[in-house]
Amino acid sequence: LNEYIERLVWRTPGGGSRGGPEAFDPKRLLEEFVNHIQELQIMDERIQRKVEKLEQQCQKEAKEFAKKVQELQKSNQVAFQHFQELDEHISYVATKVCHLGDQLEGVNTPRQRAVEAQKLMKYFNEFLDGELKSDVFTNSEKIKEAADIIQKLHLIAQELPFDRFSEVKSKIASKYHDLECQLIQEFTSAQRRGEISRMREVAAVLLHFKGYSHCVDVYIKQCQEGAYLRNDIFEDAAILCQRVNKQVGDIFSNPETVLAKLIQNVFEIKLQSFVKDQLEECRKSDAEQYLKNLYDLYTRTTNLSSKLMEFNLGTDKQTFLSKLIKSIFISYLENYIEVETGYLKSRSAMILQRYYDSKNHQKRSIGTGGIQDLKERIRQRTNLPLGPSIDTHGETFLSQEVVVNLLQETKQAFERCHRLSDPSDLPRNAFRIFTILVEFLCIEHIDYALETGLAGIPSSDSKNANLYFLDVVHQANTIFHLFDKQFNDHLMPLISSSPKLSECLQKKKEIIEQMEMKLDTGIDRTLNCMIGQMKHILAAEQKKTDFKPEDENNVLIQYTNVSKMIQYASKNICFINIFIVLCYAPSFFLLCLEINEKLYFLLREADIHFYVISIEKILQACVKVCAYVRKQVEKIKNSMDGKNVDTVLMELGVRFHRLIYEHLQQYSYSCMGGMLAICDVAEYRKCAKDFKIPLVLQLFDTLHALCNLLVVAPDNLKQVCSGEQLANLDKNILHSFVQLRADYRSARLARHFS
Repeated sequence: LNEYIERLVWRTPGGGSRGGPEAFDPKRLLEEFVNHIQELQIMDERIQRKVEKLEQQCQKEAKEFAKKVQELQKSNQVAFQHFQELDEHISYVATKVCHLGDQLEGVNTPRQRAVEAQKLMKYFNEFLDGELKSDVFTNSEKIKEAADIIQKLHLIAQELPFDRFSEVKSKIASKYHDLECQLIQEFTSAQRRGEISRMREVAAVLLHFKGYSHCVDVYIKQCQEGAYLRNDIFEDAAILCQRVNKQVGDIFSNPETVLAKLIQNVFEIKLQSFVKDQLEECRKSDAEQYLKNLYDLYTRTTNLSSKLMEFNLGTDKQTFLSKLIKSIFISYLENYIEVETGYLKSRSAMILQRYYDSKNHQKRSIGTGGIQDLKERIRQRTNLPLGPSIDTHGETFLSQEVVVNLLQETKQAFERCHRLSDPSDLPRNAFRIFTILVEFLCIEHIDYALETGLAGIPSSDSKNANLYFLDVVHQANTIFHLFDKQFNDHLMPLISSSPKLSECLQKKKEIIEQMEMKLDTGIDRTLNCMIGQMKHILAAEQKKTDFKPEDENNVLIQYTNVSKMIQYASKNICFINIFIVLCYAPSFFLLCLEINEKLYFLLREADIHFYVISIEKILQACVKVCAYVRKQVEKIKNSMDGKNVDTVLMELGVRFHRLIYEHLQQYSYSCMGGMLAICDVAEYRKCAKDFKIPLVLQLFDTLHALCNLLVVAPDNLKQVCSGEQLANLDKNILHSFVQLRADYRSARLARHFS
C-alpha cells in the first residue's frame, strides 16, 4: 500500500519535494487523491457485482451437479443388483460344469486306464511271443517312452507267478536292465559333453529305476575326475563342492541328497585315505610330527566342513558333517591325550636335561617325605642352614630360554587339546597338561633352583660371601609372571565353565605359596648374610680406641676451639638443627655445620668459624659399610618389583640400624670420640636416604640425635633428652647412651642426668 501511494504521489504534478523541478502543491495532490479514491470505489462496486454474479452461477451449477450425482448413484445401485444376479447365475453354472466334469472324469479315467492297460497288454504279448515289433522298442530316439513302458511292465511282472511266467519275466527284466544301462550311458555321455538339459531329462527318467543311485554314483565319480590337481586336497575338495553345488540343482530333482552323497564320498574315500597316509607313517616313530600332522589335518578338515555348511545338505547338516569328521579321526582321537601327555613329558624332560648338561651340572635329588618336611619347618622357624652348603659359583640354574621353550610346548599342547578333545573331555585333558607344566616348570626347574639357591646361601658369619640368591629371586619372579600369563591366556578359556577351574586355581595357589615360602626364607637368610658382612667390616676396620683417642690434641688442627663450639652449641641447643656433612680430601675431612639463619648469627657472635679435623682412617669402617649397603640396596631394587622392594628394603634398613645401634653400644666415647661417632652416624643416615623408606630414615635420625648425648654439656643433658626427637624414647635407652661417655662417672654428669 505504501509503495502504491508513493508511485501515485510521484506521478502527480506538484506531488514531489520542495527542492524538485516543480513546487509542492498539496491542493493538487488532495484532488488527485479524492479522484483516485472515487475511481477505486467505482471499480470496487463493479468487481463486487461480478463476484455476486459468479457466486449465483456457482450455486446453480452445484445444484445441477448434486442432481447428477444422485442420478448416477441410483444407476450404480441398479447395476450392482444386476451384477449380483449375474454372479449367482455364474456360480450356478460353474457348479453344474464341475459336476459334469467330475462325471466325465469318472467315465474317462477308467477308459484311459483301460487304454493304457490295453497298450501294456499289447507290449506284454510281444514279450510273450519273444519278438519286439513296436516302434517304441526299436527306435532309439523313443528311449524315454520305452523306459516308461518297461518300468511299468517290470512292476507288473513282479506280481506274476514265477513258474508260469518265468521266461517273460526274465525277458522283461533283461530289457529293463538294458534300458537302464542305456540311460546311464546316455547320462554319462551327456555329462562329458556338458549338456545339462539332456542330463536333467535322463535323470528324470532314471528317477523311477533302481539304477538311479548308480546314475548319481556315475555323476559323482565323473565330477571328481581331474579335480585333485593341486597339492592341497582340502582346497580342491572345497572348489569341487562349490562347482557341483551350482549345477546339481539343474540336473537332479533332489540336489541336496546328491550333494551330500558327493561330500560323503570325498570324506570317506579321498580325505580318509590322505589322513591315513599322513599319520600312519609317523604314528609310532615320531610323536611330535604325529601330533603336528594330526592337529593340522583335523583343523583343515573342520575348516572345510565350515565352508560346506553354506550348502543345502538337508535338515541336520551339522550332525551329518560332524559324523563324517568323526569317522575319519575317531581312531586317532581316542588315545590323543595319552600321546599328547607322553610327548609333553618326554619333551619337557629333554629340554631341562639339555640345559643342565650345558651347565655341566648333575641335578641333586631333592628329598621328600617326613624328614625333609621336618627340616623345612625347622629351617623356616630357626633360619638354620640344615644340610651341607654348596657352592654354585653364582649360577642361578634358572633360564628364561628354557622357560620359554617349556611354555611354548605347553601352549601348543593347549591349542591341540582345545581342537582335538571332545567337549566333555576338554577340561580334564587341559588339567592333565597343566599338571605336567607345573611338574617340569614349577617343581623341576623353579623349585629346584630355589632349593639349590637356599643351599648355596652361606652362613651369616661367612667372609666375602657371594650373595647371589637375589638373582634367583629376580629370575624366579620373571618366570612366574610368564607362567601366570599362560595360565590366564591359554588354560582359563578351556576350564572356565567346568569344576576343574577350582582345582587348577587351588593347585596354582599351592605352588605360589610354596615358592613364596622359600623365597621369603632365602631373602631372610640373605639379609642376615648382608648384616654379617657389615659386622666383619666393622670388626676389621674399627678399633676400640677409635672413639677414645689417647691424645686428642694431635687429632685436631683447630681454627677455633672445638670445645668452645661444643659448649656454646650445648647451651643454645634449642636453636640448633645440626647434621654433619663430610667432604672427602686426602687424609682430611671437613666437618661443617648446616645451620638455620638464627644459629648462623649466634655462631658469628661467639666468634666460631669453620674448622678442619684430620682423622687418620677413623671413618674408613663407616665408608666401607656404607659402600657395601648402597651396593646391596641397588641390587634389591633391581631384583624385585612392586611392594616387595619396599618390604625388603625396610627389613634390611631395620637390621642395618640395629647393627649400628648395637655396634655403637660397644665403645666408650670421649668428647672427641663422640664427635667422630656423630660423623659416622651422619654418613649412615645419608646412606639410609637411599632406601627411600620413611621408617628407616626416622630410625637413623633418632640414632643421630642419641649420639648428641655423647658430646652435649652435662648441664644440658635434660634439655636435650626432652627435645622433639628424644622425648618419646624409653629412659633406659637414653641412659644407655649416656653411660657410654668417658666422663659418665663424674659426679657432675651423674647429678645432671639423674
